[in-house]
Amino acid sequence: MCMPLEAEQMKIVHILPGYGGTFYCGNCIRDISLVAELRKLGNEVIIVPMYLPLFADMPGLLCEMPVFYGAVNVYLKQKIPLFRRSMPWMETLLNSSVLMKFAARKAGSTRASGLGEITLSMLRGEAGYQASELEKLVIMLGDKIKPDVVHLSNALLLGLVRRIKSELRVPVICSLQDEDTWINAMDEEHSSSAWELLREKAKDVDAFIPVSNYYAEFMLRQLQIPYELFHVVNIGLDLNGYEAAPLTFNPPVIGYISRMSESSGLGLLVDAFLILKEDSRLNKLKLHAAGGYTGDDRRFIKRLRKKLMARGLNDDVVFFQGFDRKSRLKFLHSLSILSVPVLQGVAYGTYMIEALASGVPVVQPKHGAFPELIKATGGGIFYEPNDAVSLAGALLKLLLNSGKARNLGRQGRKSVERHFSSEGMAVKTMNVYKQCTGMNYR
Repeated sequence: MCMPLEAEQMKIVHILPGYGGTFYCGNCIRDISLVAELRKLGNEVIIVPMYLPLFADMPGLLCEMPVFYGAVNVYLKQKIPLFRRSMPWMETLLNSSVLMKFAARKAGSTRASGLGEITLSMLRGEAGYQASELEKLVIMLGDKIKPDVVHLSNALLLGLVRRIKSELRVPVICSLQDEDTWINAMDEEHSSSAWELLREKAKDVDAFIPVSNYYAEFMLRQLQIPYELFHVVNIGLDLNGYEAAPLTFNPPVIGYISRMSESSGLGLLVDAFLILKEDSRLNKLKLHAAGGYTGDDRRFIKRLRKKLMARGLNDDVVFFQGFDRKSRLKFLHSLSILSVPVLQGVAYGTYMIEALASGVPVVQPKHGAFPELIKATGGGIFYEPNDAVSLAGALLKLLLNSGKARNLGRQGRKSVERHFSSEGMAVKTMNVYKQCTGMNYR
């Protein structure tokens, strides 16, 4: 049992998995925005990066903590018994910035397929092959930081919880955001084992913070833990710099911003674009895509380019390189509509909130958290998932009715300003910390 804290400010550790900065990561934007806002509220927040380096939109936000469980180190401990012993000099070398950058560029470092055994080992925590890494992390947290609360970015880190709690005796909070996307991409045997481990490890957590009601209901079924442990906190943005886009429709521009991959629906959007270009009223229509990609996605992008070239439309589609905060703001300002037609339901969709913050209406599939978000914001319309004809029809409704598109954009922007700010997200998260520590927070 944790003793109540006397002060309003807290010392908070956020353990965040790095992704190498090669593609748009909505969950990473959410995590970094939360940390920044918690600091504005007067808290001391320490970021502990996992696996790969973190890349933040906000200068000066990242801490100087070393990367724990470095991707190369974790892989070698899994495959080669010799590396499971603590060898500080070797681990320093394996966690060097040069090797981390190399690992970030490799496709397999951010792909669930092929990493099933490592995922299970990580979830086993002190019983896994990376146990020496866990001990280093716990010692650092206990000796150097002494936090009031530890916050995990996602449930794939639950293998850390038991040792952290036994040594530090502080509450551990865990966000829930798209863990199923990773787990269900593994083969059936590893996926089933991962869900079993998550159900076991979830019992050690003091509170969970799902990013949507849809995902809360989904994870309640998966984790089989009491509803009282769940506290839904929607993703919020630092809205500074998000100005209303002009939505000129001259020419009309459909936008896409996410990882440029097949699973995120870029191929489906290209197919819908090809259907729309057959309409003589849309001969000037453009498609702009941004968000980066991994080595796994290169062949997919090459196929898309070939398809567009065969139709003589390669000049009408632009694949943008930059997706940092400044680039995203400029990109969103150039759009008429945004659509990220992911093939499977997702826990949230930060790109949708970013678009609406810029007054850009959205067209999203009727699955996952999107119905909940469109209802909450009034900033978009639906189509039937995974159907290019249905997507093209929904896009057509807004492309040929700019007045309706602008109204949706205005409504969405107002809703985001009122209900989806990073400040609101941080205050709600602090209230969860308060409940777990007995701290008085206003």
